[in-house]
Amino acid sequence: MKKIGVLTSGGDAPGMNAAIRAIVRTSLNNNIEIIGFRNGYEGLIDNDYVVFDRRLVGNIIQKGGSILHTSRSSRFANKKYRLIAEKNLRALNVDGLVIIGGEGSTKGATALSKISKTKCVVIPATIDKDMPLVGPTIGFDTAINSALSAIDKIRDTATTSNVTHIVEVMGRNCGWLGILAGIGAGAEVTIIPEVKIDIAKLSKKIKSQLDRGKKGCIIILAEGGFSKGGSSLASALKKKGDLDLRITTLGHMQRGGNPSALDRVLATELGVHAVNALKNGLSKIIIAKPFDCVEKIGFDKVINKKVKVDMYLHDLIENTA
Repeated sequence: MKKIGVLTSGGDAPGMNAAIRAIVRTSLNNNIEIIGFRNGYEGLIDNDYVVFDRRLVGNIIQKGGSILHTSRSSRFANKKYRLIAEKNLRALNVDGLVIIGGEGSTKGATALSKISKTKCVVIPATIDKDMPLVGPTIGFDTAINSALSAIDKIRDTATTSNVTHIVEVMGRNCGWLGILAGIGAGAEVTIIPEVKIDIAKLSKKIKSQLDRGKKGCIIILAEGGFSKGGSSLASALKKKGDLDLRITTLGHMQRGGNPSALDRVLATELGVHAVNALKNGLSKIIIAKPFDCVEKIGFDKVINKKVKVDMYLHDLIENTA
C-alpha cells in the first residue's frame, strides 16, 4: 500500500473532516502517500484531487462539512464513467480508496470494486443513521443535538402561547433521528416512516392533553413519516380537530455545525482503522463500530438491507408523553 485516496460522498455529515484528518495523518505516519478527491465520485471521474500533507488537515477536526466537498454523482451510476474513474485511479497508482458516506456511497464503492483493482473501504457517515448493522454513523450524534437545540427553543414558545408545533426533522426512510430527538425533547408524539399513524387517534390524543391543561405540544415528524410532510399533516389534523398548529422544518441546519465530541472520536477511530484495513490488504468492507469494538462488515451485508429502528425507544415517547 503506497498510495491511498479519500473522498466524501452523498449528504455531508459533521465529523467528515475529523475522519479525513485521521486518514491523512495515519497514512503519512505509515509512509503512505495520500490524496483527496474533490466532490465525491465526481472527483474520481474528473481526476480532480489534492495531494495531502500534514498541514492541510490541521485545524479541521472541529469543523463541520467537508474540506473535500461532497456530491451525489448521477454520472457514477453509468458504467462508462466508472471506467473513466478506474482509468484515473490506475494512472495515479492509487492502491486503496476510503469512501466516507452513507448507503448510496457504499453502493458506489460496490460498483467500483467490480471493475477496479483499487481496494475500497467505506466509513459510514450519515446523519439519518440509515445503514443496517453499522451502529453509530458519523454525524448522527451532532444532528440529534442540533435538532434538540432548535426544538428546545420551539418548546419555550409553544408552552408560552399554548400552540401545538409540528417539528419536521430529517429521516426520509428511517426514523432513528426522529425517535432520539423525540425522547430528548420530551415530545408528545414522534411520527416515523416505520409506523403508520392514525390521524383521528393522534388528534384526539393532542386535544385530550390540551384539555387537561397541557400548555403547548410538540409533534416530531420524520420527513418520510407522513405523505407530503408537515403541511399535509397539519391539514389532516385540523380537519379532525380544532387545533392551533405551527410548522417548523429544521432541514439542512441538522447537517451543519461543529461535530460533537462523540462524532469527532468516532470519525478518528474509524479513519485510523480504515487505513490499517487497507494496509492489511482488505477490501469491499465497511469500517464500523456497532458495539464496543470496531468491526469490518462486508458491502453485501449492508447494501439494500432493511434498517431496523428500536421500537422500544419509540415506545418510550408514548409512555412518557
